Amino acid sequence: MHVKQEINKDKLAADLHQLRSKGIKSLAVVLMHSYMNKEHEKMVGSMALDMGFEHVSLSSDIMPMVRIVPRGFTACADGYLTPCIKNYLSGFSSGFENNLAGANVLFMQSDGGLTPMESFNGSRAILSGPAGGVVGYAMTSYSDEVRMPVIGFDMGGTSTDVSRYAGEYEHVFESTTAGVTIQAPQLDVNTVAAGGGSMLFFRSGLFVVGPESASAHPGPVCYRKGGPLAITDANLCLGRILPKYFPKIFGKTEDQPLDKQGSMDAMEKLTKEINEFNGCDKDKEGGMSKEEVAMGFITVANEAMCRPIRALTQGKGYDTARHALACFGGAGGQHACAIARSLGMSTVIIHKYAGILSAFGMALADVVHEEQEPSALKYKQGNMPQIKERISALEKRCIAKLESQGFSKDQISVEPFLHMRYSGTDCALMCNLGKQDDFMDTFLTRYKTEFGFTLTGREVHVDDIRVRGTAKSGITLDASLEQASQEPEPEETVQVYFEEGFLDTRVFLMENLLPGHEISGPAIIMDKLSTILVEPNCKASITPKGDVMIAIGAGGGKTVGTQLDTIQLSIFSHRFMSIAEQMGRILQRTSISTNIKERLDFSCALFGPDGGLVSNAPHIPVHLGAMQDTVRHQMRTLGDNLKEGDVILANHPKAGGSHLPDLTVITPVFYANSKKPVFFVANRGHHADIGGITPGSMPPHSTFLWQEGASFKSFKIVAGGEFQEAALTEALMAPGQYPGSSGTRLLQDNLSDLKAQIAANHKGIQLVSELIDQYGLDVVQAYMGHIQSNAEVAVRDMLKVIGARAFEKTGRSSLFAKDSMDDGSLIQLKVDIDTTNGEAIFDFEGTGTEVWGNINAPRAVTMSAIIYCLRCLVGHDIPLNQGCLNPVTVKIPPGCLLDPSDNAAVVGGNVLTSQRIVDVVLLAFEACAASQGCCNNITFGDDNFGYYETVAGGSGAGPSWHGRSGVHVHMTNTRLTDPEILERRYPVVLNKFSLAEGSGGEGQFHGGDGVVREIIFRKKLDLSVLTERRVLSPYGLHGGCSGMKGLNTLVTSDGRLLNLGGKCSVPVEAGDMFRLQTPGGGGYGVAQNQNGGLEMAAKKRKVTRVQQERGSVHEYNQAQLSA
Repeated sequence: MHVKQEINKDKLAADLHQLRSKGIKSLAVVLMHSYMNKEHEKMVGSMALDMGFEHVSLSSDIMPMVRIVPRGFTACADGYLTPCIKNYLSGFSSGFENNLAGANVLFMQSDGGLTPMESFNGSRAILSGPAGGVVGYAMTSYSDEVRMPVIGFDMGGTSTDVSRYAGEYEHVFESTTAGVTIQAPQLDVNTVAAGGGSMLFFRSGLFVVGPESASAHPGPVCYRKGGPLAITDANLCLGRILPKYFPKIFGKTEDQPLDKQGSMDAMEKLTKEINEFNGCDKDKEGGMSKEEVAMGFITVANEAMCRPIRALTQGKGYDTARHALACFGGAGGQHACAIARSLGMSTVIIHKYAGILSAFGMALADVVHEEQEPSALKYKQGNMPQIKERISALEKRCIAKLESQGFSKDQISVEPFLHMRYSGTDCALMCNLGKQDDFMDTFLTRYKTEFGFTLTGREVHVDDIRVRGTAKSGITLDASLEQASQEPEPEETVQVYFEEGFLDTRVFLMENLLPGHEISGPAIIMDKLSTILVEPNCKASITPKGDVMIAIGAGGGKTVGTQLDTIQLSIFSHRFMSIAEQMGRILQRTSISTNIKERLDFSCALFGPDGGLVSNAPHIPVHLGAMQDTVRHQMRTLGDNLKEGDVILANHPKAGGSHLPDLTVITPVFYANSKKPVFFVANRGHHADIGGITPGSMPPHSTFLWQEGASFKSFKIVAGGEFQEAALTEALMAPGQYPGSSGTRLLQDNLSDLKAQIAANHKGIQLVSELIDQYGLDVVQAYMGHIQSNAEVAVRDMLKVIGARAFEKTGRSSLFAKDSMDDGSLIQLKVDIDTTNGEAIFDFEGTGTEVWGNINAPRAVTMSAIIYCLRCLVGHDIPLNQGCLNPVTVKIPPGCLLDPSDNAAVVGGNVLTSQRIVDVVLLAFEACAASQGCCNNITFGDDNFGYYETVAGGSGAGPSWHGRSGVHVHMTNTRLTDPEILERRYPVVLNKFSLAEGSGGEGQFHGGDGVVREIIFRKKLDLSVLTERRVLSPYGLHGGCSGMKGLNTLVTSDGRLLNLGGKCSVPVEAGDMFRLQTPGGGGYGVAQNQNGGLEMAAKKRKVTRVQQERGSVHEYNQAQLSA
């Protein structure tokens, strides 16, 4: 460890004094590499306490793990929350004798363990409530004898938490809650925005549930406080909630019963809107009743909750159907049977304290203390004595801490963990010994389970050593209860609506049920804290301990036909999206390269028999809409030569490619001896190298396509079921035949990742085939078309509104915009809108010619930019598919910048020109000011390594919002390598990374600021930059000022200051510093004084609470959105 700079105590004291004078009492301290060297943080903390700060959170104490960004977030969260918790605990204690002195008061932590009150802190308290629920169902629903894994399903008022338990708790060590990344052990609890308070919408023919929530106040309509229609209202309309069994605590006076009539009236109003949209009436053929509409929303909500459960199980290699569903929470019992049936589960377990299981779980939890320290050792025989010595030291600390709380040694157990990863990867696994004799055995077993393979001949590193000490609570569960001697007596029989219609449904009180009682559905079991719905063909039985176990039978739902059903449309939308997501999970699990496995730079999609996009998981924006051009190219080129067992590889710009490193793998799918493909599955992944004149296959000065690597138009990577490895290898090495060029430098990674892409397609085929087996080919293909039509309707509606607005303003429904690249190449667009039919012609006539360089953009990139803009302009979430483009005709002159010749270089078009196309489209629609318009592509390396990054800038302001600062915009959203990982892995020092204050354009709403990033090189390297907006500024709109241009400079070790321009490759020496300033976003509207229009505009914005999702499934999706 080399200390680059000592602390300037005088400067630090002055800064701390300035902060304290502002009234700041709590401080979070995070310094680079403090996980290895705590001394500087301790010095800062000591000075702060001496100067009067009441609380200081040191990142090296809170969680001494590598990665400064999540560690810093964690320290900030702790510095904010811990003083609040301490204040609460002080008030809590003051209500007891002697302030609870001598009492052993324990609090639940996010990791599922209890800790003494004085040790309770903010960073480990974030998910303490849901953690109690996990402990509760784990202790009451899992059997060591049966060993059936359990899915926890905790449905409350605003959201639903799902988790998994199979004999041991599943922890994550980095998660994001409310946008804040917490680096601390937490139970893997996944939150989906579908709870009793989730709001109901009907948008462009689609039933939508959430993520907006009615929350506790005002709550759903039935709460009598003017709230919106929500899931609770739908259950009430169907008779699944019985108001007479609820307390009278509703309304403004909090003394009224649930308002069933209010819910019915609101549902009736929405039903009328739906029937009008469908062109029918409820009393006529095809019309829906309010009960059918309410049932539809329940079904859609159930499917939304099934998706994260599938991801949590199938995404990790487990069979969803081989789990029991442990249901708890106030609303969970109403949905348990339907959720289990949809997932193929046969058993639902509902504890007798299901309504308060999180609280009950806290009573069952063990007291936990953890010790952890960083490590930089390789896992090998020579280092084992040192690893064992550190484990022993941490174990002694844990035992001493627990003994100090009054536990004896026979109550205490310790479990060591090593945070292990393969050399050259970022994917670390926290491994215990389990049933193995060696940590390496556990690591290899877990890696194989998670990812489907192991890496032979690769060293394994130990990043952290951790010990978890547990003191058993000694609490035993209730003994078995007395068996029932007679049949249970129902309280009453009510009418409840199911798929079959209204059915007589018996109502039982939980307090009157005894072990041995069996209740066949349909039935309702009323508990004081929850309602349990036993659906038809299901049977509930009371266990010896008084819990409810439900055996799930086959459903008796109605047959789905090919004719459009708006409820089934929403269901199929979720199912199609789930297929694309599961394909992505398989690709991530089975790939080998950092780009795909860890950066998740890929997209997966499902296509109809015509090659039109049906569903694309929300992965990489520049891939959106582009892959269908690749699929259709294969259909045109290969035609009847597409055979069962074939898999096609393509990346050429003329075959729908974006740039050469993005390899697309397409599999035509044949079903039941069909002669032509009934659908297609495909995925596109970014490969780290496929040859060309520079490592990484992204040269800044390429002028011909061959300089950027190997290209494929219609290459059968699998023919008749045989993988064509020899021919593929030859094609990947082909660029080496050109002077100054090389074949792929990572052949084995290419081959492995392409096999993973083939496997992902195979998973998609399995899932769609299961869907066809369930519904029939004609129904699935019909709903592929219906989903596309739904997106088409949304875009047509948007075009009609915008066209009418343009006609009212200018007398014509035409839009026009133009902008230029830094070299002067013009991009010009005219949009003619047919306001009657909601159609538009996007005409790029006048755009500049193909250039001698690499900013030429393949036609597919332009299509991606257009579909991205259309989705943004619609204003609400719509399915991403071919339907978005159906109302649009795109005209691109052949031979221009946006439709170059076969051999034109295009690598800059994908990462630079795509951004300018978006700016031009949004300018034509006057949607917002220009964003930074660049990906800021930076590459450095030598013959032994290469590093590539894209850097954020400012986003443009809009009619009611300020631009965001320091973010990626539009066609890219990649994450940067954490500064500590960057400095540890590469010969560079990150000298500065901050916002470029004032670089955003002024206006009524100001543009976001760009960033300044300074990198000092520690050895001789080659530096390449590929950037835009260094000559022309990002435009402002409606009187807003332009954002500041970017600037690339090199400060040499001897003091020279060099402007590198927008695109160049230069050698750098040790001590040289590269300074990157990225562009700011444009401003919107004329700037006004502080009390003017800016504040007035802000007041007009209505804020609706959106329930935040969280958990490992959400983290995976966010990583893909940031890949």
